[in-house]
Amino acid sequence: MIRKIIKIDKEKCNGCGACASACHEGAIEMVNGKAVLTRENYCDGLGDCLPACPVDAISFEMREAPAYDEAAVKASQKTKQHAHSGCPGSRSMSINHEKKTDNADVSISSQLSQWPVQIKLVPVNAPYFDGANLLVAADCSAYAYGNFHNDFIKNKITLIGCPKLDDVDYADKLTAILANNNIKSVTVVRMEVPCCGGIEHAVKTALQSSGKFIPWQVVTISSDGKILS
Repeated sequence: MIRKIIKIDKEKCNGCGACASACHEGAIEMVNGKAVLTRENYCDGLGDCLPACPVDAISFEMREAPAYDEAAVKASQKTKQHAHSGCPGSRSMSINHEKKTDNADVSISSQLSQWPVQIKLVPVNAPYFDGANLLVAADCSAYAYGNFHNDFIKNKITLIGCPKLDDVDYADKLTAILANNNIKSVTVVRMEVPCCGGIEHAVKTALQSSGKFIPWQVVTISSDGKILS
């Protein structure tokens, strides 16, 4: 059928993900750092995503498209609610920690400066990437190394992941982040186990694919919490 449906200009899209969040029907997804209309039958043609786009990359067009399937949308929304995939905790934000002046307080303050931290969830063009020193860390490293916050997270933007558990190659997402932002440096913190080589390889591939010269280093943590290199 011929009906009104959204059109996304990939050249204009900056990968911020705002449209995907604004689309309550779940018709838009982020693919390789770009917004894509992945489910045409989920698009109701009302355009809630249009005002959310900061670069005017979304417009309407009249073309052949499947009819809007309200039943399928509601079923998908119900599934997502049960899986907590629509959790507001994935909303991008910067974090400012209150500085403690009481010398008697010996508790360790968090050094995390942004949210989310999972590589799969972080928006490609989040404002905190501008001029950032980037930390790409294996999930387990923060648990193995006791002073992880002060030695690694402090003054960095943190991304974490586990290529074995996520069963994904992070290279495309990291390439988009490096290519589209002014990243000053990259530090990779991985465990000594072989599967952690995946996260190091993804960063190396992303650095090469980004076409930029960005200083980077790899720190390897042993299972008992020692820095090996």
